[in-house]
Parts: sequence; structure tokens; C-alpha cells
Amino acid sequence: MQSWRAVLSRESSTSITLGTIVPLDAPLTFIGPKTPKPEWLKVRAPGSENFLRLKGIMKDLRLNTVCEEARCPNIGECWHQGTATFMILGEICTRACAYCAVSHGRPNELDVAEPARVASAIEAMALKHAVITSVDRDDLADGGASIFADTIRQTRARVPGCRIEVLIPDFQGHEASLRTVLDSGPDVLNHNIETVPRLYRMARSGGRYPRSLELLDRSRHYAPAIATKTGIMVGLGEEIDEVMTVFDDLRGVGVSILTIGQYLRPTPAHAPMARYYHPTEFAHLKSEALARGFVHVESGPLVRSSYHASEQADAYDARQQADDTA
Repeated sequence: MQSWRAVLSRESSTSITLGTIVPLDAPLTFIGPKTPKPEWLKVRAPGSENFLRLKGIMKDLRLNTVCEEARCPNIGECWHQGTATFMILGEICTRACAYCAVSHGRPNELDVAEPARVASAIEAMALKHAVITSVDRDDLADGGASIFADTIRQTRARVPGCRIEVLIPDFQGHEASLRTVLDSGPDVLNHNIETVPRLYRMARSGGRYPRSLELLDRSRHYAPAIATKTGIMVGLGEEIDEVMTVFDDLRGVGVSILTIGQYLRPTPAHAPMARYYHPTEFAHLKSEALARGFVHVESGPLVRSSYHASEQADAYDARQQADDTA
């Protein structure tokens, strides 16, 4: 069986599942339903007082959130509860992933004052757990790692008790950029695996499955005290055995926290959805993942990377304390 490290060093005309070569045109088992969204995917339109307050803070400080840019279905619930995921490095991504609603193209000029504004927003919101993510900035030598680090440091200075989670891009595999982020001391390092290897060229053409695994593995070895986390979408046409292989690969590189959610097609121009997963299937995926040793698994139709992020980190901390006292 080939290791993902061996696969990382070469390009191929096929997609690679560890140990197996699967043609990109392999038929999909699932058939996309031409039916309305099931009841479990319907959410109430946002509009609470706290939602409007947070929206005002973001506008006043000229900040972007992935909640808005990626059209997250949980924006009403999360913003009502006073949590949000800040998206730094602008609102234009240098990649055009087929599943993602964030705009892509030529990014705006780098805003070096952005970290201070993010820290101000976190302070104004009195957050106990802040999530910071970004667009891909392949146009920058460090992929934007220095802005991540500055945002973490300025937030620490303003809100010392706030737990900080970062959801980072792959930095094109540059280890120095990853270390820049880790050296600034986030509490949780998140990088999403997104889908199974066979579907990478279709859904995530700018990314590489082995490179994402390598990033998570490097983080675990370089900063073992920082929890590693990742997320995967289902409904793009993956087979269940492929998902189980991803779970095994993630545990092989020491990932502790996993999120599993339903892919929802943002627009007709994006990758088609193969099918809806039923809540009982998400429960089964959670059970399988926990059996493989993940410390915490958030699995459900509306789950996204930052959904219940504070509770996920709490579960990880509790597990670590239990292990330390055992």
C-alpha cells in the first residue's frame, strides 16, 4: 500500500485513495434527488436582536465572516448566541473550489490593520471562544500566515481569556507558514479535509488530499499541545467505504476533533449534490468515527466547521484533563 507521503510528491491523471487508484469518471452510486429540501435542513431566517447587533459590529469594523460569505445555514443560531467566525485576508479567494460560495478571483490589497479590527470585535463581543479563518491567498509568499499570527497575538493582548481556534488553508504545503501560525499559540488548529480523495480534482482542484494530511501531521508533531481538528462534507458522491478510509487516515495523523456535515449546493454553477444524508446516517458516521478514537465528533445535516466550536474544544479539554489524571 502506498503511503500518503509517497503520493504527495507526484501528480496523476487519476484521483488517489490510499492504496487504490480510482478513475475520475467512475460511476457514482448515489442519484441526486430533484425534491425539496427535507425538513431537517430547514432553518428559520435570522433576525434576532443579537444577530442584528453582531451584524452591526462587523459592518462598523469592516470585517468579513465566513458565516455570511459561505452562506452558512447556522448563521441565525450562532450569531444569536454571540458567536461568529471571522474571515481574514479579504473576501476574494485565489482558488475556485467547486463546492464553495466564497468569491474567487484577484484578491484585494493586503490589509495589515485587519488583525487589530478583529481583536477589537472579539473584545466588543466579549467572546470566550473565537474562530478565525481566511480565504486562500496563494498570491502571498507566506499564504497569509503572518496575518493569522498577528490576529492571534492582538486578540490575546486584548482578551487574554479567549480561546482561539484557527481554520487555516493548506499554505500550498509550506511548513514555515504553518509554523508561523502555530508559534503564535492558537488553542485549536483546524484544517478541513473536505471530501474523499477521489473527488478532490472535481471539488477541490487547488488542494491535494495528501498535502492536507501532511499539514495535520506536521501540526501534531510540531505543537502536540495544540488540538488538531478537521471537517468533511458528505453528499458529493462519495462512497461510505471511502469516508471510512478518510476517518482512518485522519486518525493516523492524530486528528482529535472531527465535524461531518451535509454538502448543500450554493448555486447551479457549483458542484452538484449527489444526495441528502438522513440524520440516522449522520449518527452512524459519528459512531464509526468515535470507534476509531476521535475525542469529539460533531455530525449532522447542518454541521459546519465552526458549529458548536466552543463545545467541541470543551470536550477535548475535558478528555485531556481526564487522561492527565488517569
